[in-house]
Amino acid sequence: MKIEIRKTKEDGIIQITTLDERWYERNGKFVPSVTWIAGHYPKGIAFYKWLADKGWDEAEAIKNAAGDRGSKVHQAIDSLIKEKSVKMDAKFPVDGELQELTPDEYEVVMSFAAWFNETKPEVVKTEFVVWNEERNYAGTVDLLCKINGELWLIDYKTSQNLWPEHELQVSAYKHAVEGSPKLGILQVGYRRNKNKWKMNEVEDRFELFLAAQKIWAHETEGVAPKQKDYPRELKLDTVKPPKKPRKVKVAVKIKKQK
Repeated sequence: MKIEIRKTKEDGIIQITTLDERWYERNGKFVPSVTWIAGHYPKGIAFYKWLADKGWDEAEAIKNAAGDRGSKVHQAIDSLIKEKSVKMDAKFPVDGELQELTPDEYEVVMSFAAWFNETKPEVVKTEFVVWNEERNYAGTVDLLCKINGELWLIDYKTSQNLWPEHELQVSAYKHAVEGSPKLGILQVGYRRNKNKWKMNEVEDRFELFLAAQKIWAHETEGVAPKQKDYPRELKLDTVKPPKKPRKVKVAVKIKKQK
């Protein structure tokens, strides 16, 4: 989702900063997202085997499609938690356009409902931003809840596989919230068991996240949020152009020679 932060400048100019999933902003300070940092951690041999099998173009297409799918599913789950229900034909924004859940996406939300009804977590917060001021990063937590009296921080994944960076993500979130929650990754729409979901308890990998942050800092040195200056007001020049001289046709008679 794109967010525009406007800052008034002198002499009638407004500076517009466009934020994407890589950046968070608070009180004029910009920090990178947890997912962007964690993505710089080595993927592991299993990922590269998957990439070699799919090929780069197909892998990118799968990644982009999964991103849109994940966005709608996350919004639907958040709506389900807050409103206690979600309709099959509910629409959610993707790239500025409202889209209905596909049957496959609806089944993914169904699997979350099945987990929720079986586990009966006590919701503390859902879909909220966390910010680590000391370590300079921010991110969005999917769910903070209590299960059997214990505090859990849970991230939803619609993928069938989990990669090391997923563990780094929830570890970073843990060090940006109060308390010391257990960490979990909930795979929804999971096709490898009859439940259609899988709950994975995750160890705290914060030291590895900090290592990934060092790699990120090296690889992105000099990178900053995109900013452009725009005039505060646009005006059209309404002055009429001068009239063009009128063309006068002159008839010339040519005498025929005898």
